[in-house]
Amino acid sequence: MKTISIEPHFQAWRNAARALLAEQCHPSDVLWSAKNDEGDGLLFADELPVLPPDAPRLKVPKTFVRLAETVAAHRSGKQWALLYQILWEMSCGNDRRILSNQTDSRLRTLERMRATVSRDIHKMRAFVRFREVKTEQSDKENFVAWFEPDHLIVRINTPFFRKRFAGMNWSILTPDECVHWDGSRITYTDGVEKSVAPDSDELEELWLGYYRSIFNPARLKIKMMQTEMPKKYWKNLPEAEIIEELITGSGEQVQAMMHEQERPLKPVPRNAYLAKLNEMDAIDEPDTESD
Repeated sequence: MKTISIEPHFQAWRNAARALLAEQCHPSDVLWSAKNDEGDGLLFADELPVLPPDAPRLKVPKTFVRLAETVAAHRSGKQWALLYQILWEMSCGNDRRILSNQTDSRLRTLERMRATVSRDIHKMRAFVRFREVKTEQSDKENFVAWFEPDHLIVRINTPFFRKRFAGMNWSILTPDECVHWDGSRITYTDGVEKSVAPDSDELEELWLGYYRSIFNPARLKIKMMQTEMPKKYWKNLPEAEIIEELITGSGEQVQAMMHEQERPLKPVPRNAYLAKLNEMDAIDEPDTESD
């Protein structure tokens, strides 16, 4: 029995899995373990035999690779053994159709993991709030955000934030690990506590004003809002301090909107292009009059 301890990343699992397959290690002979587990007889992934450069590449469906890349971020660590079992059957068992077997309990478990991780990825993108920090070491804007993900999704989400905020220096701090962008390269550091992150900045009042302006009390659905924005995220959102206030006052705002007098319609602007379109519409309309 081999106990393999890896870093909780897809690349680490893939390297270990390729080495195990090269040795023809059956899944029943492999026990996967988290890197920080303590115990005797652990075999770390970097102690496995190094594959030669000319070693044949594994040919697996892209759907499996995408599945593995996503579930690799699941915090439980149970995905590693399941992934290796599926990989073994595709590679050594010649079962190329296993991914289409909807009755396979292992695949159903992996799909549930993928759904959970994907939801967490979406929530991080929606609820990360950067706050500006002052520094004399750079002429760029520098921003820091704090987030507490349910799963290990920092590296999966890094390309999204690098593309979205390419023009500023930023850091996203989490309890697991932190990611930093300096305008040219990405670096990762160990996780930190929330006390390290800034509490507020000068832009927060502007953001609160914007959030008030887009809040529509007539379309308020509290249960749906809490489904999309669970309360566990509120403590890290600057707008959270006014959510309860907006909800409480929404009824009065709706009543005021209902009693507000209807505003007169603005006259249609004089525009040659619009006039031409109206003329064409009039020509195309069928004659509905009858004798």
